[in-house]
This record gives sequence, C-alpha cells and structure tokens, in this order.
Amino acid sequence: SDMLRITFPYLLMISLTAFAGGILNSYDRFAVPAFTPVLLNLAMIGAAIYLAPLMREPVMALAWGVFIAGALQLFFQLPFLMRLGLMPRPRVDYRHEGVSRILKLMVPALFGVSVSQINLLLDTVLASFLQTGSVSWLYYSDRLSELPLGVFGIAIATVILPSLSRKHAAASTEQFAATLDWAVRAVLIIGVPSALALGLLAEPLIATLFHYGEVTSRDVAMSAQSLRAYSAGLLAFMVIKVLAPGFFARQDTRTPVKIGIIAMAANMVFNLALIVPLAHAGLALATSLSAWLNAMLLWRGLKRQGAWQSQPGWPKFLARIGLANAVMVGVILWLNMPVMRWLSADGIERSWHMGMLVVAGGGAYFAVLALAGVRVRHFRQR
Repeated sequence: SDMLRITFPYLLMISLTAFAGGILNSYDRFAVPAFTPVLLNLAMIGAAIYLAPLMREPVMALAWGVFIAGALQLFFQLPFLMRLGLMPRPRVDYRHEGVSRILKLMVPALFGVSVSQINLLLDTVLASFLQTGSVSWLYYSDRLSELPLGVFGIAIATVILPSLSRKHAAASTEQFAATLDWAVRAVLIIGVPSALALGLLAEPLIATLFHYGEVTSRDVAMSAQSLRAYSAGLLAFMVIKVLAPGFFARQDTRTPVKIGIIAMAANMVFNLALIVPLAHAGLALATSLSAWLNAMLLWRGLKRQGAWQSQPGWPKFLARIGLANAVMVGVILWLNMPVMRWLSADGIERSWHMGMLVVAGGGAYFAVLALAGVRVRHFRQR
C-alpha cells in the first residue's frame, strides 16, 4: 500500500505527458516525445543505484523512482510546448464545443486501442488454468514480440497520424491514400523479416535472454512455442497500428471499435478451440488469428470508405521483399546452431552468436533489397 501511494500520482503525470507528446507530434516534433521514455529508465536506474542503499526498505526506492520519472517526463516536455506557444492553461469548461467533441471521440477510441490489452488479459486468465509456468511462457514470448511492434509499428503510426489529419482536413483524398499505402509498405519492410526471424530463432532468442537461474530448458522450449505463435500475427499487429489512424484522422472512432469488438469475440472463440490441443501456444495463436481478422476488417473498411487506394508497383515491391526475406532465411539457417548447443552454451557465447545472426541476417536482407532497387528515399514520408 505504501508503494501504491507513492506511485499513484504517476498516472496523472504520465497522462499529462502523453497529452503534451500528442501536441508535439501534431506539430511534427517527434524527437522530444520519442526521447521522453528514456527518462523513466534513467530515473529507475538512478533510484536503484543511489537511493536504494539509503532506504530501510530498498524496494521503496523503485517506487520513488517511478514518481520522479513521472515528474521528469512531464517537465521535460513543457519548455517545448512553450516554444510553440501552446502551453495549456487549465480551465474547466465542459460546455466548450471542443471539449464535448473530444469526449465523444475519445470514449470509443479508448476501447479501440485497448483491444489487444484486453485480449492479453483474457489470455493470461485462461493460461492460469493450464499447467504451471504457462503464464510466464506467454509473458516471455509476448515481450519479445512486442519489441518490433513497439519500436517500428507504433513509431510509424505516430508519424503518420498528424500527416493523415492534415491531408483529410485539406480534402486531399489521393495524398491521404498515398500516405496509408506508404505506411503499409514501410511496415512490410520491417514486419515480415521480424516475424520470420522471431519464428526461426524462437529457442535461441529465449535461451539468450532468459535461460539463466531458475529458467529451465523446458521453459525455453515452451516459451518458444508461444513465441512462434505470436510471430505468426506480428505483421497483423503492425498493420493494425498503421491502418487504425486512417479512421482516427477522419474522426471516425466508432468503426475501429466495432471491428475491435468482433476481433475480441473471435479471439475468445479461437481460444476455446485451440486451448485444448495446443495449451498455452493455442492462446498465443488465437491472439494472432484475431489480429489478422482485425487487420483485414480495418483494410476492408478503409477501402469501402474510399480512404484506401492501392498505389502502383505492389507486385514488384512484394517480389523484392520476398526475395530479400528468402535470402535472409537462408543465411540464418546456415549460421544457426543446434538448439542443444544454445541451451548448453554460456551467456557470452549465446550473446555473441545471436549478435552475429542478427547482423548477418539483417545485413543480407537489406543488401538484397538495395540490389533489387529498394532505396531509403523511396520510404521518406510523403
């Protein structure tokens, strides 16, 4: 309870930080909100190193680290708002037209962006009824699958939302569609190799990061099963992140919510169908299948509304990334070690070999893309 009292104000501070970050993003000031989470890591590390030894209960230092991080993140962004002349002055006026409009748009949007978290919560509850360790296996694999989603998928979505909003306001339908097309192609460039790599290197990744202490070889094998299942839906999760802004930019928050409800219901059906034959991996696979359903329904909705118009060059583009991914897979399979070697090697050897695989596979992938004619300038935001 003491930790809760200390950390509870963080909710208010991080909400205001997100609000400030949204304003900065809308003015194309992406670097400041992107850097802000680093302050949380620095505050937590500082609290653990310098504050914990001074406290009777060292764990309380982490609670104070969270509180300090919230304040640092908020006050770090305020000077940048002031430079734009957008420093808000709190005033309660629920009758203001803008406030009522935001509330109407926000409520369904909150549910829409929460679908994946609700699905994860339901999966965790169901996993708790399975054999001991199932919740941990899902947690390990979910953390790894979230890495490319958080680094690339959310980053692209953050960049395109202000651009889409401006193009919708200018009634520029063609440029709106071109921006969405650009975003999906950018996601494919990163998402396809990421999903393949997670599937191919499931055991090596789990072993390199978690096979220490009480984590056994069986834990590695079980976590790898669910990681492969999550990797099957990684591309869909990333596509959802860039298609949903196509609705939000046009102030249509209801359609993604309706689609999210359908996907959530489908996830429960898939869970019940797959949990018996596949156990915890079935829950992960159900999440991936529902994500693909969500992505397809979002794409169909945008197409029906005329917001999605495929740009020229898709067959050639798909052929290029298909070739690059095939070469990457070949390089990874050639350089990879047997699973038993990953389990028996020490941490240094595992880390070194994993680094080599990432560099070699990624290098081969981007080299083939370059030879096939894909250039960085092709993916500068429109």
